[in-house]
This record gives sequence, structure tokens and C-alpha cells, in this order.
Amino acid sequence: MRLPRFMITAPSSGAGKTMVCCGLLKCLKDRKMKVTAFKCGPDYIDPMFHKAVLGIDSYNLDTFLCGRENTRKIFACHAGQSEIAVLEGVMGYYDGIGGQVTDASAYDVAKVTDTPAVLLIDGRGASLSIVPHIQGFLAFREKETPGSHIGGVILNHAAPGQYRRLKELIEREALVKVYGYVPEMKDISFESRHLGLKKPSEIEDFKEKMQILGERFEETIDVDGLIRLAESASDAVDYVPEQPVKKYKVRIGLAWDEAFCFAYQDNLALLKEMGAEIVTFSPLHHTKLPEDIDGLILWGGYPELYAQRLKANVLMRKAVRGALEQGIPCIAECGGFLYLQEAIEDKEGFFQDAVGALKGKCFHGGSLKRFGYIMLEGGLVFGHDAGKIPAHEFHYYDSDNCGNAFTAKKPLSERSWECMISTETLLAGFPHIHYAGNQEVPEAFLEACEKRRR
Repeated sequence: MRLPRFMITAPSSGAGKTMVCCGLLKCLKDRKMKVTAFKCGPDYIDPMFHKAVLGIDSYNLDTFLCGRENTRKIFACHAGQSEIAVLEGVMGYYDGIGGQVTDASAYDVAKVTDTPAVLLIDGRGASLSIVPHIQGFLAFREKETPGSHIGGVILNHAAPGQYRRLKELIEREALVKVYGYVPEMKDISFESRHLGLKKPSEIEDFKEKMQILGERFEETIDVDGLIRLAESASDAVDYVPEQPVKKYKVRIGLAWDEAFCFAYQDNLALLKEMGAEIVTFSPLHHTKLPEDIDGLILWGGYPELYAQRLKANVLMRKAVRGALEQGIPCIAECGGFLYLQEAIEDKEGFFQDAVGALKGKCFHGGSLKRFGYIMLEGGLVFGHDAGKIPAHEFHYYDSDNCGNAFTAKKPLSERSWECMISTETLLAGFPHIHYAGNQEVPEAFLEACEKRRR
């Protein structure tokens, strides 16, 4: 399968990958190309930016959560009908699960999908020393086949004259092509909060800013050259989607609004392929749950930012609590887990009443808590032994009742802790799970929902 593709990566987090990726997506879209976007790693927010630019879903590629073979399948499945695919890296190019390995890094995804990468390098104050910096990234995996996968460089925060000097220097000394530069654009910067960038819906004049960004990139970045780099990629893996077997006929209520908006699109797709009808509702704006539902999903988001409004919606809180008390199966991850507890500390530091289906209060922990990839072991999922479950935690909030149904083990480390509340009808906790990594999780959930319907 021919699929032109390239990745935007960088030496570290906070380097501007999302803004540059969005600008390039805008350029390609304006050229009437059919584009598919992907995000390396477990992030939920960056795909929202991709979708805001393209108008279609963006997908996560994570070799820890999904495994390498499933990552390859996800990529081929979604990109197969495109003219070009753009991948956004995660953290620094070689950063993954930690330690001395590159597993689950952007580099790992580049290897799995055989995608050429473009390194976004900060040009501020740069001169000759930028060459060994770039050479280090190019040579770091030179003993592997086919090496670093880095096929080019873009300079960020560069002035036109500086760019011309650095381009000649880098191409002569580092022997890698420079595909342009990103000028200083403080008027286009994306603001952040504790879990990362603010959502695109919260950025004033987002569409206008993307229009400006696309127009500037056409002037300062060699978009034609990037397309040629993408076209140099080898044939992608052919993937013929398996015919879905609809085992279950159930109706699932999914919390979806400003407070609850973190979802892996492939999780939703898999639930639908397995026969589930997904019906959205808003814990902020609605006063009752959808009718005739057999299960509930409360994935992550920002309930702490809307704690006062969630508290004020007494009817919805009572409806959710009543549904759980009646035995409706429920998955609640991170933000959804916060919502089910007795109280959530809001952004002003005051505790606001939550659903109260679970004992415990949730509070801001002051820093990231138990951040990173984990393997869940030793617990049951809706009464079933699902084996080991790859997962990811990323939260500043904590709880005085995190549960003890599973043991979370850090890869490449002896560190572990107890987590998750699990019963015959509930799976709740801070870890996020991608169902491609362990399909028994959604199967156990839908089986419980079907049992409830019967």
C-alpha cells in the first residue's frame, strides 16, 4: 500500500510540535489533499487540535498501550484511504517508557510504521553548536537499521537571515536537509494548563489563527519538499480490516461535554464494532441519563474545572448515582473516577459535592501523581480475569480512595502501587486503558451490560 507520510518530532516536550503540526495540516488541507493525522503516545488533547484543523478524527499510535503489531494495524487501517499522513511525536524523539530504552517513543513509532521524521529544532541563539546537536540525534541509533529515521530538520523561532545561515551550515556539516523555519509568532501561541495545552475550543479565534499559520508556513516552510519526503517512504503495511462480529446488542451512555472529553477514538470504534450503540449525554447540561441504557462510560477530562457546575446539576448527580446503585455497569477513568466520588476540590480550593457513588474526596496533589506507563495486574474486570492490562496515568489530582483491586507496576522499575475499584458492575480508577492493548476489557464490560439488559 502506497502511503506518503512524515512525522514532526523534537528533542523535548514543549518544543512546539503541536502548533507546527497543525500549521502543516492546514497547508495540506488547503492544497485539497486528503490528510489523516496521528498522535504518538497516549495524549488526548493534541488529537483535538488535529481534528479542529482537519474536521476529522485523529488517532493515537502507542506501542506500549497497543503493542507494535496493533499500532501498525491502527496506522494502516485509518491512513489507508488518505493521500498523505502526518504523525505528531511525543515528548523528545527517543523518550518512551524511560530508562535506557526507546520503547513507546516517537522513534519507536517511526520504526514500526517506517515513517521519515522531521526534527523541530529551536533556532533561538543558535549558531555552529546547532550542528553537533543535530548530529547527535542522527547518530544516536545509527547501528540500527535503517538508523534514526530522521530525514530532515525544521528550525523553530528563527529569523529569515539567521535561517539562511543555519540552513547552509546544517546541510553542509550535518548532511541533512532543512525544510524551512517557523518565525516568532507570539500571537499564534497555544496556552497550557496542568494537563497540557488548553483545548482548541478554548482558544480565541482558533480558525483565524490557523488560517494565518497556514499562510505563513507556505512562505517559510518547504511544504513541497515535505511532500516529497513523505512520498519517499516505503510501502506501508497492507491491512484488510477484519469483519466485525457483533456479539452484543447493548446501549451505552457516554459522558461527553466540556468536562468529559478524553477518549481514544479506536476505543469508541471497537465498542461499536462489537455491537454497542453509543449515546452521549452531558453531566453539565442534561438533567437525566439517556433512556434504556445498559451501561455507562465516564472517561477523562477536566471535571475539576467545572466542579461547581457539576455540583449544581443535582438531578444528573442523583441520576448517575441511582444508576450505579441499581447495578448498571460502568467504566470510569481518571476524570470520570473523580466525578463518582463524594467531592472534588475545585480550582479555587473548595470541595464541591460530586456523585457520591464512591467513598472518597479528590484534591489537587500539587504535582503529577504516579505519571507514566503502567501494567495493571492481579485484578478482575467485571468479574473476569483479563490478565495483564497496559495502561497510562497522567493526573495532578489525587484521591484518598484510589482503590486496591489491581497492582500497578512501572515498566523497567520495581515501583508499584495499588489502584482501581473493581466489582461485578464497576471498573473505576485513574489509569487510562486503550482497548487495543487488551480486548478482554471491553468484552467483559459489554458482557456485563448484556447481562444487565437480560
